[in-house]
Amino acid sequence: MKRLVSSCCMRCGGRAAAADEHESESESWELFFKLQTLQVATNFFSDSNKLGHGGFGPVYKGLLPNGQEVAIKKLSLTSRQGLREFTNEVKLLLKIQHKNLVMLLGCCIEGPEKMLVYEYLPKKSLDYILFNKGKSRALHWTQRFQIIVGVIRGLLYLHEEAPVRIIHRDIKASNILLDESLNPKISDFGLARLFPGDDTHLNTLRISGTHGYMAPEYAMHGYLSVKADVFSFGVLVLEIVSGRKVSERQLGAEKSDLLSYTWSLFQTGKQLELVDENLETCNISEALMCIQLGLLCCQAIVADRPDMNALHLMISKDSFTLPHPGKPGLQGRGGRWTTNTSSALTNTNASTSATYYTKPSITSSIEEYSRNSISFSSMNDGR
Repeated sequence: MKRLVSSCCMRCGGRAAAADEHESESESWELFFKLQTLQVATNFFSDSNKLGHGGFGPVYKGLLPNGQEVAIKKLSLTSRQGLREFTNEVKLLLKIQHKNLVMLLGCCIEGPEKMLVYEYLPKKSLDYILFNKGKSRALHWTQRFQIIVGVIRGLLYLHEEAPVRIIHRDIKASNILLDESLNPKISDFGLARLFPGDDTHLNTLRISGTHGYMAPEYAMHGYLSVKADVFSFGVLVLEIVSGRKVSERQLGAEKSDLLSYTWSLFQTGKQLELVDENLETCNISEALMCIQLGLLCCQAIVADRPDMNALHLMISKDSFTLPHPGKPGLQGRGGRWTTNTSSALTNTNASTSATYYTKPSITSSIEEYSRNSISFSSMNDGR
């Protein structure tokens, strides 16, 4: 076991002697938990301690001997995500640290068992609240806006501020965890890719992600860049504003696809119809801004999407101009893209439209966007 642990530390970029030959051997063990410790912490991985189940495998709540609550992600023995994804996630999370990223506490490798031990976040994942009509009523607009801002900050760190550029590849509501104050933390780095040096993109034949969130140039051509995360984030923003999933067939042809429905509303100046009807109050100006930002992030042409730095600047300022979005990359039935994805991929030097934000149903003149221009209002009054 001791030899296996040392080998894993070297692969995962942990605090092993290979990383610092003068480091004490005891310190190299801090990353690793014994299987017996985790078994006791989770009551032997009982169903009563199970928090959920993802592509990686089941996640359990645990209580360590020191009283600390943890979340333990256990690699399913039949999962297609194997040792490669496991070591990838450990390696990534040991390199990065940010208040809007989930904190890795350690891992366990004993025999066939492979587990990751994280900080426990009591509010679970965003989808657990957002897509539950009973629970989403408690998710007020200020909290939703706070979540959007937090995810922007987390992605900005991954793309621009981390020791190496990291593309997450699977940004979605179920991978956004919430702490006690509903602050968001990006989780699940099993599919993430590192971009060492000055590399900005790559072409890959291994397409991984979640249907509905993947950018068209990546899903169809394997062209991967930070703008793929931007596209996924745009979908997430529209989900947060609307309180609905990216695809819901039971809503009928017109509303089933969130992106196409949002685009249709935007074209007719009826964006506010997208706002979650469960919201009692909403800062209308912020909601309109978020809807437009979501569409900008989902542009079919890669270069027309803002990067996370631009998004952070936009959402941090009280007054600014927003480009007028064009038609987003829309995914139709059977997973086929309805835009010309070849054009979207090759037109990387396309300039962003110079048309700026226009308040819908108020005026057709071009105006500077002000987040504080419209106060809180009852959403039900206008329905």
